[in-house]
Amino acid sequence: MAALNLHLIASVFGILGTVVSFLVYLAPIPTFYWIYKKKSTKKFPFLPYSMALASAMLTLYYAYVKKDGFMLVAINSLGCLIETGYLIMFLIYAPPKSRIFTGKFIVLFNIVGYGVILLCTTLIPNLPLRLKLVGWINIVFNVCVFAAPLSNMRHVIKTKSVEYMSFSLSLSLTLCAVMWFFYGLLIRDLYIAAPNVLGFLFGIAQMILFMVFRKNTKKAVVLLPEYSLKNLNQPEQRPPNDKVTNAALGVILRRGSI
Repeated sequence: MAALNLHLIASVFGILGTVVSFLVYLAPIPTFYWIYKKKSTKKFPFLPYSMALASAMLTLYYAYVKKDGFMLVAINSLGCLIETGYLIMFLIYAPPKSRIFTGKFIVLFNIVGYGVILLCTTLIPNLPLRLKLVGWINIVFNVCVFAAPLSNMRHVIKTKSVEYMSFSLSLSLTLCAVMWFFYGLLIRDLYIAAPNVLGFLFGIAQMILFMVFRKNTKKAVVLLPEYSLKNLNQPEQRPPNDKVTNAALGVILRRGSI
């Protein structure tokens, strides 16, 4: 009976984590709608979406080796499709030089790099050892992903402004990390639970920074380099909402990796 209850509770956390993760994956849609309208990706980095795709692909592979990771397969399959769509749109509207560089990076990082990991681990005949190796690869990669927002936190501390930080996004990503941590804990899977401890800590840190510096935000004036004061007076030249842009980057950098 106790085992049944643990399985049920784990399933609840898994379902909640899947729902929150799916909503977080959709967060960049307003930014890409803006890109579609302006037909330009100027100053919008592609790297977060490439990393998001790599994270989803690695976790999907881990779930495949694990055999009984249906929820991981479901959300990361959706993640792969969504992030691929974002990258395709980026390639369509990127300037020629940026398009070539981005295409080469995606081929090397997302295709060749993933292929090498897939090939090397597939050659391991011992299934438990293969699962352990793939799990540790996921942990290392997701720790790097979770550490990425440190630059954003440094910017907040330096400018004493949360202009580019969304509290609702940070809260959502923190909840996402909590859901997947308890899911991994309840099914006794270190490789799912461990990375989300760091995700939770960074989420709490970002929310604390938001509360500390939120009153200073109105006093701070921070403009992206490509938008001059002259252009900002023209509605068609204005950048998308800063918090939406931050959401687009935050989705990958701290999406509650699973």
